[in-house]
Amino acid sequence: MSGVRVVLAEDDVLLREGLASLLERSGYDVAGQAADGPGLLALARETGPELVVADIRMPPTHTTEGLEAARVIRQEMPGTAILVLSAYVEVEHAMELLASGRRIGYLLKSRIANVDEFLDALARIVKGGAVVDPALVQELVAARRRDDPLEALSAREREVLALMAEGRSNAGISRRLWVTGGTVEKHVSSILTKLNLPEAGDNHRRVLAVITFLKAR
Repeated sequence: MSGVRVVLAEDDVLLREGLASLLERSGYDVAGQAADGPGLLALARETGPELVVADIRMPPTHTTEGLEAARVIRQEMPGTAILVLSAYVEVEHAMELLASGRRIGYLLKSRIANVDEFLDALARIVKGGAVVDPALVQELVAARRRDDPLEALSAREREVLALMAEGRSNAGISRRLWVTGGTVEKHVSSILTKLNLPEAGDNHRRVLAVITFLKAR
């Protein structure tokens, strides 16, 4: 994008220089480069970039230096577009960053190899969009499946639990679903078992089941 002022932060000098060259050839104005978090923050404050491209892990500890700098930049210069790069999927870091709103992106470094897609992602971020690496989306979907406490329930059991959440008694559920009271009792017992709810009073377990249902929605 013509004239968009950008700063880069990456401790791998070859990758950083390669990115700078790519962006300059694509019409970006590379205002500066940094090799660590503090350097990025100082450079951003000095140049007031429209776009920041930063590695999450940089010296000295190679943990979250880039992310910390990006967080400060977002606070001090909320209009700045930010793209963070990572060598591999880091769900917690990515979600924290993406929660900060528009003009934000998270990509794996391997995506840079597809130049057209990478440049398109940058353009979308600068224009106000959010870009999420497909690998992160897959990881989030998989995590949701792993963490979904309702996954073990059948479709009918989910239906019964939803009616329980509405405050209906077994008799009320029986009338709503046109099944016998005994059938509802079997479904409720199965739900409580599959949700691994502790043995206690049946009413208490029903409340816990409803709470589990509401949290999972």
